[in-house]
Amino acid sequence: MFDTVLVANRGEIAVRVLLTLRRMGVRSVAVYSDADAGSPHVALADVAVRIGPAAAAQSYLSIPAVIEAARATGAQAIHPGYGFLSENTAFAAACEEAGITFVGPPAAAIEAMGDKIRAKQTVAKAGVPVVPGSDGAGLSDDDLAAAARQIGYPVLLKPSAGGGGKGMREVHRPEQLADAVASARREARGSFGDDTLLVERLVGTPRHIEIQIVADAHGAVVHLGERECSLQRRHQKIVEEAPSALLTEEQRAAMGAAAVEAARAVGYSGAGTVEFIVEGDRAGDGAFYFMEMNTRLQVEHPVTEMVTGLDLVELQLRVAAGEPLPIAQDDVRLTGHAVEARVYAEDPAAGFLPTGGRILALHEPAGPGVRVDSGMAEGAVVGSDYDPMLAKVVAHGADRAEALRRLDTALRDTVVLGLDTNIGFLRALLADDDVRAARLDTGLVGRRGAAWTASELPADVLAAAAAHAMLELEPTGPVVDPFDVPGGWRIGDPASTTWQMLVTGHEPVVVRVSGRASSAECVVGDGAAVSLRAQRRAGLLEVTLDGVTRRYHWAGGETLWLGRDGHAWGIREQAPLDAAASAEEGAGGPVLSPMPGTVTVVEVAEGQQVAAGDRLVVVEAMKMEHVLTAPVDGVVRELRARAGATVARDAVLLVVEPTTEEG
Repeated sequence: MFDTVLVANRGEIAVRVLLTLRRMGVRSVAVYSDADAGSPHVALADVAVRIGPAAAAQSYLSIPAVIEAARATGAQAIHPGYGFLSENTAFAAACEEAGITFVGPPAAAIEAMGDKIRAKQTVAKAGVPVVPGSDGAGLSDDDLAAAARQIGYPVLLKPSAGGGGKGMREVHRPEQLADAVASARREARGSFGDDTLLVERLVGTPRHIEIQIVADAHGAVVHLGERECSLQRRHQKIVEEAPSALLTEEQRAAMGAAAVEAARAVGYSGAGTVEFIVEGDRAGDGAFYFMEMNTRLQVEHPVTEMVTGLDLVELQLRVAAGEPLPIAQDDVRLTGHAVEARVYAEDPAAGFLPTGGRILALHEPAGPGVRVDSGMAEGAVVGSDYDPMLAKVVAHGADRAEALRRLDTALRDTVVLGLDTNIGFLRALLADDDVRAARLDTGLVGRRGAAWTASELPADVLAAAAAHAMLELEPTGPVVDPFDVPGGWRIGDPASTTWQMLVTGHEPVVVRVSGRASSAECVVGDGAAVSLRAQRRAGLLEVTLDGVTRRYHWAGGETLWLGRDGHAWGIREQAPLDAAASAEEGAGGPVLSPMPGTVTVVEVAEGQQVAAGDRLVVVEAMKMEHVLTAPVDGVVRELRARAGATVARDAVLLVVEPTTEEG
């Protein structure tokens, strides 16, 4: 076994690998960018090395910087985690040239499976079924159009060089193809440095099922069962589970055998995942197709670990050190059921746009069968430089129903204040009848997501915010003068304190409180008056409304953050004049950046005439593109957007001056 291993990654996966290294007694080395100097993985490692500025290309993607850090610290091996350099053949070759072991498959296997076109050709020769589609490399836009016509619409565009849903586009009609190709090439080029595309038939009601394999350098290959990853949005997985409720034992054996053959076809060693697509309406006949092979550890690997009892990182390290696999196929047993939910810094109600900010308060769950893989720390800043995934909450149970219950409880107990996350959305998704019954496919979230992203603002939240404001205003010492007490005694009518409160995505609401926090009356908007009592202690706010007591985690200053049952709300006071100004501005057609990020494309010029819905600007953050369109017919004014410029959330990029009836 190695004495020292460098982890060439960040966030929750770096922490995950470091924990196994610590358990095994292996000295660990972390690398970090300037943005991550205070991150948990830096504190957890035995040694930490700065490798560059925040930009990934100059830090986590810099092969020379990572290799130099390994040399300087005496690391004998490098574990790449997932993402970044984990499937980079040049990095694997650079490790070999430097005499450092790459904890992953041989460079030839990465190259063979990293190119989706070549991967399909390779596994097809081994007898593995593949999705009908183009099989040529370097297809031009015209070639892609011809292939799409031959396959028949709808089709799916996929980058040949990468995964994770980046650059994938569904195309349902021929007239959509040109824009889809341009957008997919741009995103693929930015994510993988290669804009080669392939086109496949879009499988109807597909279920995404993948097989985990491990192989050693001595010819042994075993599979560890399957994971179902059908709950996705924009081809990004949200919830994963093991085993799949869809497969029979016969189907599991058939898919497992196909995955083993795919691995053997490229001389694979290490941990990897063979991804298949199963037609939901043809599941009974066992039809499945090879999609791709990920030649690295997967984000969702914990569910496999929880049902097999194996540590996949340890297996990776032992295989990389030349040891034979300690298990044979007959040794693999699947026990119980495990479900994982990915926690993202994003706003589901705004189309899952990435968010950011400082984590002001953090509580991560624990309990029977609960595991949290996290890269979060209180006080850390979540920026737009990296992927928006913050953590994974995983639950294991004797069966699927118990695992889902435990996962929901764990999400309910998770608190992240200071930025918007998808935790509330995850709870709504997991409570859905179809999800509970395992009636899944990869389009389910797209079809039904609006029901789970609806952001109703509970009245108790604004009442709790008012109670907090009252506690902030009340004197903490003995009260002598009743005029010192907000909502206290006044000459004439009963006194009240009024706030106009604003939660992003909602209209401002007036909240009135009469009395003191210990005994008051509260009116939220046009609602009826309710009795209110409140007290505050150590990050918890306890509020009783008409005899019903609720507890909230709280944090903040100018913006108050309240958290309850997995949900979080950022609430600030808005002056009436500000509200009026915002309403007037909204009617005038300013185009704001919906997220912190980088302007990648500006498609208009100052003074240009545009129609409502025309493309204006493309903003990218955390590897996600967002196209901004004209809100009204009009003329482009005050164009501030510049390609390559960094912009804040709600920054004005340009104004579309509405066209009057007179022109």
